[in-house]
Amino acid sequence: MKEYSPEQIRNVALVGHQECGKTILAESLLFSAGAIGRLGKIDDGNTTMDNSPEEIERKISIHSSVAFCEHKGAKVNIIDTPGYEDFVGDVLMALDVVEGAIVPIRSDAGVEVGTEKVWEYIQNHGLAAILVVDKLDKEHSDFDRCVQQAVDSFGGKVRLFQLPIGQGDNFKGIVDLVSNKAYEFSKDGKGTAKAIDIPADLKDRAEELRKELMETAAESDEAHMEKYLETESLDDDEFRSGIAAGVAAGDVYPVYCASAILNAGATQILDAIVDFTPSPAQRPKMALEDKEIKPDVSGAAGAYVFKNASDSHVGDMLFVRVYSGSLTGGHDIYNTSRDAAERLGQICVVQGKHREEVDNLLAGDIGAVVKLKSTKMRDTIAAKGSGIVFPETPLPGPSIFAAISSANKGDEDKMGTGLNRLHDEDPTFEVKVDGEVKQTLISGQGELHLDVVVGRLKSRYGVEVILAKPRIPYKETIKKSAEAQGRYKKQTGGRGQYGDVHIRLEPLPHGGGFEFVDAIVGGVVPGKFIPAVEKGIVGSMKDGVIAGYTFVDVKATLFDGSYHTVDPSEQSFKMAGSMAFKKAVEAAAPVLLEPIMNVQVKVPEEFMGDVMGDMSGRRGKIQGMEPQGKFNVINAQVPLAELYRYSTHLRSMTQGRGAHKREFSHYEEIPRDVAQKVIEEARKEKEEK
Repeated sequence: MKEYSPEQIRNVALVGHQECGKTILAESLLFSAGAIGRLGKIDDGNTTMDNSPEEIERKISIHSSVAFCEHKGAKVNIIDTPGYEDFVGDVLMALDVVEGAIVPIRSDAGVEVGTEKVWEYIQNHGLAAILVVDKLDKEHSDFDRCVQQAVDSFGGKVRLFQLPIGQGDNFKGIVDLVSNKAYEFSKDGKGTAKAIDIPADLKDRAEELRKELMETAAESDEAHMEKYLETESLDDDEFRSGIAAGVAAGDVYPVYCASAILNAGATQILDAIVDFTPSPAQRPKMALEDKEIKPDVSGAAGAYVFKNASDSHVGDMLFVRVYSGSLTGGHDIYNTSRDAAERLGQICVVQGKHREEVDNLLAGDIGAVVKLKSTKMRDTIAAKGSGIVFPETPLPGPSIFAAISSANKGDEDKMGTGLNRLHDEDPTFEVKVDGEVKQTLISGQGELHLDVVVGRLKSRYGVEVILAKPRIPYKETIKKSAEAQGRYKKQTGGRGQYGDVHIRLEPLPHGGGFEFVDAIVGGVVPGKFIPAVEKGIVGSMKDGVIAGYTFVDVKATLFDGSYHTVDPSEQSFKMAGSMAFKKAVEAAAPVLLEPIMNVQVKVPEEFMGDVMGDMSGRRGKIQGMEPQGKFNVINAQVPLAELYRYSTHLRSMTQGRGAHKREFSHYEEIPRDVAQKVIEEARKEKEEK
């Protein structure tokens, strides 16, 4: 396969709202460039990008997919990303390894919630962006409305580069403002464009918009501006280079027209990608320690792993973006993230589910490697001694949690293996065994996310599972001091057991843990048995007293006791310590503590009242509010017990526009009525066991 220099490569990601047409647009781009021989369809399950069984069945993109094509002498790497927020990790990973973003907007729906969210990611990554008003053949298409919404949402840098000729059933072509030409598309689905005169009803508008574009191009360069002020014109090269500079700098966001399903407009979008989005040569990558990594093909190798796909034939296939040097099959490489040596096996470029083996993968390019032992997503592989380590792509924390257990006995090990493998493929999915609540907990970005995980467990590993509400890790403590005696006496013939202790319990401040004090005087409890008394107390603390939850923040003082010279034993004093502790707790005003979370909710202004009212209904305490662009951020403290499936409820309440983050803050006492319910549920659960 032909090798491309960094200057000849373009890396772009298709991002936007779910079902806005990203996958079909990718199909249209690949077909128009001759990379694929036919246009696949979502309903037929034969598109290049959505090729996994779960994507074909659900008819949505679940993970990012990679393909490439050649256009005007350049290699265009395309990453198609999911639109559902549950799979945002794939979107963020993709945007971290490209120079440009293609953002489809449905002509009959306008700028939707998901598009607003990905736009923020695009801005954070400083990427060039091209907007594509797609599905212009659809009924109720409204190009001007879409453009106005884009301007309202993304600012005055949005610029029209094309105008549609007709809309809905009348859509038949485009006016290209850069070339100042009009094209009519064939109806055969091949996207063939025939040059025509600019329609009379669009001519004045086209001239006015082209003049605005000329001014925009002039603003990108001082020499261009001087010439434009003198002549009110730029030649074609100056015009295009000025536009490209503006797009690369994020000062211009072009708007293009398309109907991907009819394969109309794809060639012109490919022209825009090649002509206007920056190449890898124009955007060095920053590594840790502020080290700038330039795309030098002859330099030290440095690549970043942004995707892991499990292949039934070759195992894990790790997708990489090469930033410097080259990767060569059969050569040694080093995982600088994990300080581990690796040996490169097969290297390939990928076309959806198909792959083609290559000898080398050069700086600027995207491909895949197989059979690496220690390397995972978000790792850096580089030449040993190069010191190249790229920062990990920041990913959002989980927003939904569930307890998981195998439906069939004996599948626990298989379930654990499968869950860990799925985490390797998707770091936004997390799994942990929580010994405190005695559950295996999984977490992710939403209900659909966890539903997909459960489906993969069954299809890949043959494990059926049950999801349940996670137990809350309540704590128990006391509010006042108390003393109690614990006497353990057992006589069943022969040697008996006897232990007698007196302890005093005192509350410690929150976070005080446990403190044990030996205050025995005169050997009334032999020194060798005092550790056993502490063990008995600690054991009871672990098991809880009032509801079976761990006891915390208490000081226990052993101050008196007695023993028989014939019958003392460690076990008897351990039991005595446990008995004394439980009795003292009952007299020391025991209470339940619950975990309180710091919650940050980001919502548009119009939903503030509903969200705050809902937060109060969840026993939340509002800590403050602050504006953030078009959104408001509510900071609150909310009991963890009130946040089960909150992300789903928040999305529903805010038409998908709300999002939240949470982190543990502290423990505090539960209100008495709530505590009573928790205690009753705990006792009922214990009886059922």
